[in-house]
Order: sequence, then C-alpha cells, then structure tokens
Amino acid sequence: MWLIYLVNAFQGSITSNLAAYIASDFEDAPLVTVIGTVSSIMATAMTMPIARMLNVWDRGNGFLFLAAIATLGLILSAACNSLPVYCAAQVFYYVGFQGLIFCVDVITLDTSTLRDRGLAYAFTSSPYIISAFAGPKAAEGFNDYNWRWGYGCFAIILPFVCIPLYGTLLYNKKKAIASGALIQPVSDKKSVKAWLWDFIIEFDLVGVILLAGGMSLFLLPFIIAGSTEDQWAAPHIIAMLVVGFILLVAFALFERFVAPRPFIPYSVLRNRTILGACLLDLVYQIAYYCWDDYFSSYLQVVYNRSLADAGYIGNIFDVVSGVWLLGVGYCIRRTCRFRWLLYWSVPLYILGEGLLIYFRKEGTNIGYIIMCQIFMAIGGGTIIIVEQVAILSVPTHNDAASALAILEMFGTVGDAVGASVSGAIWTQLFPNYLQTLLPEESVGDWETIYDSLDVQLSYPVGNVTRTAISQAYGDTQTWMVTAGTIFMAFSLVCIFIIRDIKLDTKSQVKGLLF
Repeated sequence: MWLIYLVNAFQGSITSNLAAYIASDFEDAPLVTVIGTVSSIMATAMTMPIARMLNVWDRGNGFLFLAAIATLGLILSAACNSLPVYCAAQVFYYVGFQGLIFCVDVITLDTSTLRDRGLAYAFTSSPYIISAFAGPKAAEGFNDYNWRWGYGCFAIILPFVCIPLYGTLLYNKKKAIASGALIQPVSDKKSVKAWLWDFIIEFDLVGVILLAGGMSLFLLPFIIAGSTEDQWAAPHIIAMLVVGFILLVAFALFERFVAPRPFIPYSVLRNRTILGACLLDLVYQIAYYCWDDYFSSYLQVVYNRSLADAGYIGNIFDVVSGVWLLGVGYCIRRTCRFRWLLYWSVPLYILGEGLLIYFRKEGTNIGYIIMCQIFMAIGGGTIIIVEQVAILSVPTHNDAASALAILEMFGTVGDAVGASVSGAIWTQLFPNYLQTLLPEESVGDWETIYDSLDVQLSYPVGNVTRTAISQAYGDTQTWMVTAGTIFMAFSLVCIFIIRDIKLDTKSQVKGLLF
C-alpha cells in the first residue's frame, strides 16, 4: 500500500508541475482546464459506486479493476495527439487513480483499529515526503525531453507495483476459502435481463447518473463563464446552472425516498459528526484550490524560479505535513480524542493563508511565502487526518467505505469549486491587468502572453514587459488568496459541529475482511 501511494505521489507531482506546459501544447489551453475539472467531477461521482463495488465484488477484484482503469488512463494520456483523445484519457486517469487510492484507504481502515487509524493514514501518506523532492526535478527533465513520458513511464511501473497487494489479497482469500472460514456464495443462473436489473439496483445506476450529471452541469459554468461572450448572462450558462441544481436535488430525493439500496443509510448522513467533517473538508479544499493551480506559474514568472524550484516550494506542504502527521497520529492514539487538534490547526491554517494576501505584493522576499506554506502544511495536514478519523468513528464497518466515499466526494467537489473560483478570477482579471499594465510595444500581444507560460517566461527579468506580467500575476493571485481566506473562515463553525468522540469506547469489527 505504501508503494502504491508512492507511485501516486510521484505521478501526481510530475503531472501537476507539467500541467501548464501540457496545456500549451494544445491550441485551446482553457479547454484543457475544463477537461481536467470535468474529469475530476466524474471521478468524484464514481467514488460512491466504487465503495459499493468493493463491498460486492470484494477488495481484491475491485482493486484489480481500478488498477487496470488507471493504467489505461496513463497509456492514453501518453499517446494522445488530439484534444478528444486527451479528454477521454483524463477521465480514465482521474477515475482510475482516485478510485485506486480510495481502495487503498478502505483496505487501510480494514486493517487498523479506530484508535490507530490516524497513525495508519499518516504512514500511507508519508511517500509524499519523497515525491516532493524528486517529483519537480523529474518533471523538469520530462519537460526538456518529452512530457508524454511523464505518463508513459508510470503506465509501465504501476502494474508491477499493484501486483504484490493484489496477490496478497487473492492468496489470503483462497486460504480462507480452503480453511472454511469464508464461504463462497452459490451463483444463480440468471437471464441477461435479470442480471442487468440486479446491476442497476446494486450499483444505484440512476443515482450515479443524476449525481455525475448534476455536478458536471452545476460546476462547469464557474470555469467557462469567463470565456463566454455574455459571461453569466449567457442563456446556456444559466441553463447549465439550473439543470445541474435540479439534478442534484433529484439525486438527494431519489436516494432518500426511491433508491432500493442507497449508497449510505439516511440515519448515518444525519449524524452531525459526519456532516461536520464533510463540510470542513469541503471548505478546506475550496480555500486551498482557490489559488494553488496557478501557484507554480506565479513562482516561475514573479520570482524567476525554475520548474523544479517552483515544484519544491509548492511541495512544502507534502514534506512538512508528511512528517508532522506521524506525530498527529500518535497524539490521537495516546489521547483517544481528535477534536482538540482542530482548535489550533484551523486558526493556524487561516493565519498562513491570510498572510499570503499581504505577501503577494511585488518585492516580497520569497522566504515569507515559504513561511506561510509551512504554517498551512502543519494546520492543513492536521485537518485532513482529523476529518478521516472523525468520519470513520461513527458508522458501522459495513458503511465505513461509503462514509469515506462521502468525505472523498465533498473534498473533490471542494477541489472543483476552488478550481472554478480560481479559473474565474484568472480569466476575468488577469487579461484586464495585462491590458492595463503592459507597455505600448507589447500590449498588442496580450492574448499570446495570456495563453502561454513559455511566452511569459521568454521576456528577461527586468524587462518592462516581464515586470508588467509579474505585477499582473501578483494582483490576480491576491484576489485568489483573498477568496480562499474568506472561504476558510467558515471552517471555524465546522469545528463545533463535530462531536468529540472517545475512540477507545467504540466497538471494532474483527475477523475476516475481503
């Protein structure tokens, strides 16, 4: 499981650092951002049925299926030569990797006690310490040679890394069957029609369609409205928002009153601890992704940092939180409580993000940016572990995977909303700042400058055009960080929604888990 997290951390670090250059390879760079957002939304909608699949098919078969989807996504991403193929590749890529890591998280909760779960999740997250250093430098090498190999090499590595865990799960399952500890269900011969009906009911296919369609239609306008002629007044933008909202409401009503087998019991959803943890994750992810997508480009343009150096600074969160979380997990194990950690971690995160508003101004020493990153890493890493422990402290073991899927869904929706907010700010403000600040000799090229990071970096430091671009970046990022800080302020309310549960008093399921 640790090796799978390591591969995920490496490929995530490399592809995120290459994102701006990949976008520049396609003629319609803003559409690449839309594709990434839609793919992430689709992956979120699939988390619920994946949780059901892991219960119905068992962990091993579900894990193998998701590994195959992730590998296919990597292969298609490496081989794509057109935007439609890239779009399909990203859907497989996001669904596969997000599902694969979710599966590993479920297996982690299967094999750990509630009291030790924070420490277990801290351990599986520790590979990000390694990828934070190696990933950006590798991304720089792939960019110099061919960015496609950033996907291609992991298409080769991933299957070999997944085989040991799948083999272990399969071996133990066969061992349990041979000993009589696990009884295989007798398969009934069914017609194709009966089999399809069982599939639709078991995996709540109607719910999946409503959720995926609703989330995509409701969140997409936040990305594309800025590049539309009439922007928010455009009829198709309004129609997408209205239809998306209706589909999401229909999903909630269908799950509550119609679905024969809803993803998770309604009584569990009403629990305040689950609600508080999900809302905290939603707010936290929105606040983070309000500015993070453009942070690497900001460091390269404003501070003239290389791709590798920008990656190192951006990955401070992974390094610091990776080490810090081991201590947080130990504290939870010793105290058997978790809410007290939120009393200081949430304010610390707000402080770090709030200070970034001031430090986004021109001429700020980069040391202050790094200081804020450290504050946010300590606070944010603690918040993530507490959310996971809190939401798993309530449901029964049969509902634990679904509860984790709900947390994943809220988090990814937060990612999408945050990315939508940052994309809207970028498309609305950055072009205006460029047209206002660029000197006369280059103001006519503002569209070319806006579309390409390579063009932005082609102007030497000290050049009047480069200075204007840097100022435009700083002014735009100030609004992004301000939006993130405002969203994060709502997390203070979430702290008191979560109950302070004593972990060593909760019953723990023991025995065979497949």
